[in-house]
Amino acid sequence: MIKAGIIGATGYTGAELVRILSRHPEVELVALTSRSYAGEGMAGVYPSLTGYTNLTCENLTPDEVMDRAEVIFIALPHGHAVPVATRARERGIKVIDLGADWRFRNAGTYEEWYKIQHGNHELAARAVYGLPEIHREAIRSAGLVANPGCYPTSAILGLAPLLKGGYIDPATIIIDAKSGVSGAGREARVTSLFVECNESINPYGVTSHRHTPEIEQELSALAGKEVKVTFTPHLLPISRGILSTMYATLVRPASTEELRGVYEEFYAGEPFVHLLPPGQWPHTRWVYGSNNCHLNLAVDTRTGRVVVASAIDNLTKGASGQAVQNLNLMCGFPETMALEVPGLCP
Repeated sequence: MIKAGIIGATGYTGAELVRILSRHPEVELVALTSRSYAGEGMAGVYPSLTGYTNLTCENLTPDEVMDRAEVIFIALPHGHAVPVATRARERGIKVIDLGADWRFRNAGTYEEWYKIQHGNHELAARAVYGLPEIHREAIRSAGLVANPGCYPTSAILGLAPLLKGGYIDPATIIIDAKSGVSGAGREARVTSLFVECNESINPYGVTSHRHTPEIEQELSALAGKEVKVTFTPHLLPISRGILSTMYATLVRPASTEELRGVYEEFYAGEPFVHLLPPGQWPHTRWVYGSNNCHLNLAVDTRTGRVVVASAIDNLTKGASGQAVQNLNLMCGFPETMALEVPGLCP
């Protein structure tokens, strides 16, 4: 069995990692770190894990985690993963980072959008962006995988077939995305309070959300030229889930049936990406707690535009489930191991 440690285990993505890895037949969790809950049992912090883990949260140094683990998951705020991952790679330990620190091939882009110095541009250029449906073979041989953001996962999977096939004008892409409150993390803040967000929906990060350059990086690679998008996220009063609705102008007339064929071919054999039947549009509830991405699309012949909808669970396919999918690829396990569960509905 592979010995794994989680640095930053008591945030929502860390807890989701424990939930998934606790049923992984080839992984033994050997270290869970937390400063806030050091000395407390993980099942005490998250009672839903009772009976699935008996590990205690510890305030360990990264090297102490690496002394126990062959692979580490980093679930820390941006800016904190660079020294940890750098040290891990020096020691030959595999790393999957769930934060933003390694997602950009050009670390200068990270510095521009996140307003901090990166610290290891050379390693950033070698990190693999961990979206398996696009970078599967590179992930298999990677030592450092940058787990994608939740919004980018939903948007890239929704638009990849159209951009790769040259069906849309990249300059016309609009991404209207909505996320549940867990996407803001577990830290207490006014905007996440029940009274503040219940019975309300609002845009945020308008024209400035940090997932914008991440989306543009990957869409540009698919299109073979620079892509800039209009991306507007919104906060939904639900616990978890992302729904992205995307719009773009077709470069030539195409029918919905033709483009459905493009998606079916592009995602043929993919275990977690599902094109729904015609007229059945994705619901966040249908992917709740699963590693699935549900897609559908339609051509608006009146405007010459295509509309694509993409739904994922922001904590699973948008974070920890995808991280375990990457682990499976890096370690040579079946890609779907510990992830083959349907969404929880109702």
